[in-house]
Order: sequence, then structure tokens, then C-alpha cells
Amino acid sequence: MLLPKFELLQPRSLEEATTMLAESNGETRVIAGGTDILVQMKWRKLRPSRLVDIKALEELRGLRWGQDHLRIGALITHREIETNQRIWDRFSALAEACRLVGSFQIRSMGTIGGNLCNAAPSAESAPPLLVFDAQAVIVTADGKISLPLEDFFVGPGKTLLQPRQLLQGITLPYPPARTGSAYLRHSPRNAMDIATVGVAARVTLDEGGATCRDVRIALGAVAPTPKVARSAEEALRGKPLQQEFIRAAARLAAQEAEPITDIRASAGYRREIVEILTERALILAGQRADIAP
Repeated sequence: MLLPKFELLQPRSLEEATTMLAESNGETRVIAGGTDILVQMKWRKLRPSRLVDIKALEELRGLRWGQDHLRIGALITHREIETNQRIWDRFSALAEACRLVGSFQIRSMGTIGGNLCNAAPSAESAPPLLVFDAQAVIVTADGKISLPLEDFFVGPGKTLLQPRQLLQGITLPYPPARTGSAYLRHSPRNAMDIATVGVAARVTLDEGGATCRDVRIALGAVAPTPKVARSAEEALRGKPLQQEFIRAAARLAAQEAEPITDIRASAGYRREIVEILTERALILAGQRADIAP
């Protein structure tokens, strides 16, 4: 099946890119790795008349390790993240999630920005970024704005990006000492599949290593947008990292989920998997926090 006809535009700067987007009539789309949009175009789910190719924009590339944060450019690929040891050391949940995306070829082409802007509820990178309190950096006609990534998603396949705006990257503050994280997912197949349920957890222990000083839990594929399980977090925060408290938090996470029944799984099944994966992710994150410097 051939792709529908379209005009390809290749801006040389962020300003030129946003101008091209602003001149669109609603039929212009951004393309980077193309692992999602080209498939949708091939199957006639999307019919844009113009594509703005942003691959050449250096402002959207690179990993920048600042004094207190990491800046991830929107054009960074999943493969670049999963093979970066510094990310494994500080943001292991994110590296784990990127390692689970599609095939080697897809991870080598697909970008973190595309994964987020596609806004699929099952996006692998979203739950780990949420537990690390990620900020989305957006280029606008008047400059740049930064906002919590949680506010970036407004519905399935929808973000708050306006026609003349572009996601430049993601900022992650460095987690405190004695912090561990994990990302787990359930899907019918081990590879080349999207998550039926995805769970990310981040645990920070106190100096003694027995109490959960802070915790973040985020869920994927069980709500219209990636979701932070706040009641579950509150139930575990300040408690000993013991089985009874972990299980109580996992049950609350399942209650906070808003799953649907579709061809992949029933709502009830998804809710049960949320509880199981949340418990496992918290245990693994706690183990990693216990050995973290």
C-alpha cells in the first residue's frame, strides 16, 4: 500500500519550523523518526498534506548533563537512551522502558519526543518520565515555556501543543541519594508489542534504608492519559518499605486506574495487572535504592 501524496518541508531552524507549522491549515504534521506517523499514513489513518521534517534541527538533539538536571532533546532515540550507562545509573526506569519499545530498528529510529507527542496512553516512556518529575520544554512563537509533563497530555492521541509550538525536549531533575526506580509492563507478546499495562515506580529511602522517604508511581495504558497514582504514593510515603505497606499501595494504584475493555484486555484484567506490577516495581525500586549511593 503506497503512502498518500504529501509535501515535505525541511526547516533549518526552530523559528523556521514553528513558522511552517503556524502556516498550516490543520493538515500539517511533524515527522522525526517516522516510526508511527508513516505507518498511520500508509493505512490511511492520517492524510496530512504536508510533513515538516525536523531531523536536522540540532537544538532538538543531545543529552545535556547539567549541575542539577538532565536535558533530553526531543530527537534522542530510544536506542540512545537504552545504551547510555549514566541514564541507567540515575534513571533506570526510563532506560528499561526505552529498551522495551518495538524492535531494534524502531528503537534506533523512533524518538523520545515522538513517543510523547503521539500521546498514546500506552507510551512506554511516559510513566518513567512522570515518576522523575519531568518537565516538558516547548518552543513557542514568543520563546520557550516549561511545564510538568503530566499536564502535557490532554487525552488519547492529544497534547496541549498548539499549531505553532514544538516540543524541544524534557528536563529531569536528578533524583536524591538512595533512590531507585523500575519500569515493568505486561503485554501479550514479549517483543514488538505495546503495553497492556505499564507501571513505573521511584523509591527514595531514608538514611537508615528502612523507611520510604519519598515515592512516585505512574501507570500507562490504563487511563486516557498516563496517570500518576497519588493515593498509592501517599499510602507508602513515610512508611517502612515492608510487604504489607507495599501491597496496600499496590491495591490503591489498581483502584486509581481507569482501564477500558478492548481487544487486548478487559478492564478488570488490567486492574489486576496494575496491582501485581505496582507491587513488583516498588520492590525492585526499593532494592535498587538500597544499593544506590
